[in-house]
Parts: sequence; structure tokens; C-alpha cells
Amino acid sequence: MNPVDPLSGEPLDLTPAPPAPAREPFWDYTDFFLFVVLVGTSLGVSLLAALAFYKLSVPVRLLVAQILWYALAFSALKALLLFRYERPFWKSLGWRPIPFSAAVGALLSGPILVVSIGLLQFALRAPEVEPPFEQMFGSRGTIVLFGILAVVVGPVAEELAFRGFLMPLLIRSLGAAGGIVLTGIIFGSIHGYEYQWSWQYMLLISLAGCVFGWAKYRTQSTLASALMHCTFNLTQFAALLWRSRTL
Repeated sequence: MNPVDPLSGEPLDLTPAPPAPAREPFWDYTDFFLFVVLVGTSLGVSLLAALAFYKLSVPVRLLVAQILWYALAFSALKALLLFRYERPFWKSLGWRPIPFSAAVGALLSGPILVVSIGLLQFALRAPEVEPPFEQMFGSRGTIVLFGILAVVVGPVAEELAFRGFLMPLLIRSLGAAGGIVLTGIIFGSIHGYEYQWSWQYMLLISLAGCVFGWAKYRTQSTLASALMHCTFNLTQFAALLWRSRTL
């Protein structure tokens, strides 16, 4: 027999309340700003460490520094998720399996996106900007190392950071459209230094970032946006190789 409320005389409902739904994502902006600090610190440590390889050429030292930077930054993020929330790294950042058809679509979308961006570049009359990667084509070994970084390591790292970590926070605050677009704008702005801060290129890279964000949102998997980003960069890398005639 259920107890009775002494004031109203009505029986008390002692059925346990359902658990509150888990907040997605489970991290907050404090974690994001902490990650930004860790990224900056990791960059400084990586550049200092690269000085130890003074016998290597400057391009190789830069590539080694960037790989070390990624390793330190994402090790710090993994530790942050583990020690603050006891959550796994890959699954927390949305790295989930996707259907075969979605994977093929993401892989094919990368080159299509490059062509579309190229047409928009022509329409916007973007200035001719020499890419800052020419020094990476001095030797076959440097080309291979740069290719691995540009086509695999870089896209995966950027998708984990932008679409896996930042975008869910912004979607929670601004909604899907706002979160995808703002993440894309930040993504384009971060790459501005590569193109002499040309607004046309920053706009184009922001648009590409929005497409990557849409792929992540639609599939709910960072793997999809990473696959698209990889083939996007692969197409650009192949074009750079063809222009430099190094192979």
C-alpha cells in the first residue's frame, strides 16, 4: 500500500523518475578552451624539439614537427577525455563505422568537391597564390612524408578536432545549421595563412569545411568526413605533383 500525502490525502507516487538523458556532447567549452591551450603548448614543444634534428633539411624538420604536434595535441585530448570523463577517445569524437555505400560516397565526393571549389575559385577571381608547399617537393623522401601527412594524418587530425570535438559543441548551442557553418568558418580562417589571407580562398575553404561538417552530421560519423577530406587532399596533392613535375 502506497503512503498517503498528509496534506492532500492523495496516495504518493513512489515510481522512480526516469534517468535524465545524457548531454551530447558530454564535454563543454571549458574543455574546448583547455584543448586550445594544449594545442598551442604542443606546437611550441614540437617546434623546439624539431631543432634537435638540425642535420635534416628544413622541409623534413617542419614535417617532423607537425607530426609531433599532432601526436602531442591528441594525446593531450585523449588524456582530457579519459581523466575528466572516463570516456574513450575515438568513440567520443564520433569515429563510428558507416555503411559501405556511405564510405564510397564520401571517397568520391572529395574529388568532386575539389572541382566544384575550383570553379568557384574562377568565378570569384581569386588571386594567384603560390602554395606554401613547394619546398616539400625537393626529394622523393620528402614528397612521400608530405603526402602521408597531407592525405592521411592531417585530414584525420583536423576532422577529429573540428567535426569531432568542436562542431558538436556549436550544434548544441546554435543548432545543426549554425554549428556546421560556424565550424566551417573557423576551419577556413585557420587555413588563411596558407593563402596569404585571401578572403576568396578563406571563403572556399570554409565552404569545403561546411561540406565536411554536413557529411559528419548526416552520417553521425567523423569517419565519413575524414574519408571525404582525405580524397579532397589527395586530389589536390596529385595536382601539385603534376604541376611540379617531380614524379
